[in-house]
Amino acid sequence: MTSAQTDDAFVEFDRVQKSYDGETLVVKDLNLTLPKGEFLTMLGPSGSGKTTCLMMLAGFETATHGDIRLGGKPINNIPPHKRGIGMVFQNYALFPHMTVAENLSFPLEVRKIGKDEREEKVQRALDMVQMGQFGGRRPAQLSGGQQQRIALARALVFEPELVLMDEPLGALDKQLREHMQFEITNLAHDLGLTTVYVTHDQTEALTMSDRVAVFDDGRIQQIAPPDTLYEEPGNSFVAQFIGENNTLEGVVTNMGADSCEVKLDSGDVIDAKPVNVSKAGERTRVSIRPERVEFNRDRLLSDAHTLKAHVKEFIYMGDIFRFRLSVAGNEDFIVKTRNAPDAVRLKAGQEIEIGWLAQDCRALDA
Repeated sequence: MTSAQTDDAFVEFDRVQKSYDGETLVVKDLNLTLPKGEFLTMLGPSGSGKTTCLMMLAGFETATHGDIRLGGKPINNIPPHKRGIGMVFQNYALFPHMTVAENLSFPLEVRKIGKDEREEKVQRALDMVQMGQFGGRRPAQLSGGQQQRIALARALVFEPELVLMDEPLGALDKQLREHMQFEITNLAHDLGLTTVYVTHDQTEALTMSDRVAVFDDGRIQQIAPPDTLYEEPGNSFVAQFIGENNTLEGVVTNMGADSCEVKLDSGDVIDAKPVNVSKAGERTRVSIRPERVEFNRDRLLSDAHTLKAHVKEFIYMGDIFRFRLSVAGNEDFIVKTRNAPDAVRLKAGQEIEIGWLAQDCRALDA
């Protein structure tokens, strides 16, 4: 990511800042580029700056500093309705007094498109979201999932090159939300849409996106494909925010090129992959994913680390077993194992040894 304009960039944020009061920056020096056809999710906790970025791109907020470009052209001073961007919100924002077809026809009328072409485009958009038979109904006659499909169809009806979605599935129940995630992703890829999607739901971000930009404190902490974010978090915030994660506190005692030695506060010594540490004497927070931990001794390799652990809780979750352990001063150390015929079952109170490979253990910022 650089502030320089790149040839394949369709959406660009170039050193963008935003302040509402002239003092506090809610977005800090944002540089971000999206190629055409990418599905990018902006993910982060409330107040991290992700929605503000979306609203600046849509034109509902103005950048305090920097440039936003679309297809190479600055759009800072172009009003929202002239940017040609489709928008989908959590609350659907459908006109209750209009039929479904009239809701979809409205953005086409604003663009002075003739009646016959309007009707054709409305029907095509409704068919896209499997709502072709619902044109004559009013929003109040539809379920939440159906209303969200209509909101999506309205965003697509004028064939925009860029679609922005702000927590669009937040009001739906879990099963319907998961189904709509799949539909939206497929539709975006089938139509070649460039999509910017905002959510605080990490599972949604991981399952839907080509890349995810993780926001915190007005900055992108890391931007990468979902598997990279999960497997190779760039700092402690990303490691904790994306998926479940175990941490152990300690000090770097020895530094190598691909490995460092860490003395944990408990006195145990382990090896880890150095990510945010550069020299001996630095404090670090070591990160290990729950599914990378093993306590079947037959499966542990010779170079695996082992630590003593006390089983505090066993939770049966159907497809997986979840264990809460006390390990090296961490009273909430989680291990997940697959429910398989040879899976180990442990009871609260047992003393065991656990282990993992050094390459699965990352020394991050303290």
